[in-house]
Amino acid sequence: MTMIPSMDKGTFLNRFYQFVPPQPEADYPLRKAPRPAAVLVPIIDRSDGLSVLFTQRAKHLRHHAGQVSFPGGKQEQEDISPLHTALRESAEEIGLDETYIDVIGQLPQYRTITGFLVQPFVGLIQPPIKLTLDQNEVESVFEVPLDYLLDQKNHFIHWADRRGSKHPVYFIPWQDTCIWGATAAFVRNLSNLVNQH
Repeated sequence: MTMIPSMDKGTFLNRFYQFVPPQPEADYPLRKAPRPAAVLVPIIDRSDGLSVLFTQRAKHLRHHAGQVSFPGGKQEQEDISPLHTALRESAEEIGLDETYIDVIGQLPQYRTITGFLVQPFVGLIQPPIKLTLDQNEVESVFEVPLDYLLDQKNHFIHWADRRGSKHPVYFIPWQDTCIWGATAAFVRNLSNLVNQH
């Protein structure tokens, strides 16, 4: 699989919409009904190319403390749809108002070992944007060039033995941090979609 040389907005949209979605990456088979959740994959249209916005979760959180993630969370009763969940959580966690977000589609649903069925939505964002972090949930945000994330030479898979079966855990190192688990799987599904020929 080759890396796309120049990932501007037009090239990305052409590839995102042009192909039939490929087989999604393997997720975790659940023994009971999953809890619905949704995340936003925010892609920012910078002048020097597209980049993807990630959050670093606060270190004091009970679950997934300090991990890299996308803005999102579990679907609440008042949420009218998974998209509403993703947009609400993005506003609450990082102050990203939905008026800045052009939702262009979604990625395959993904079941997590923690019992969630997550629906990722892909949104394009035109800067300038002003973010306000909820320090109770998010410690910081950072961006990674989309070209880097789409290049599967930067993806690593560890096969974990769970209940006698092998399951993949995905890792994407970036500078002094690591994108892994479900968040890395969302990126890999995006890469599979955009890079197919």
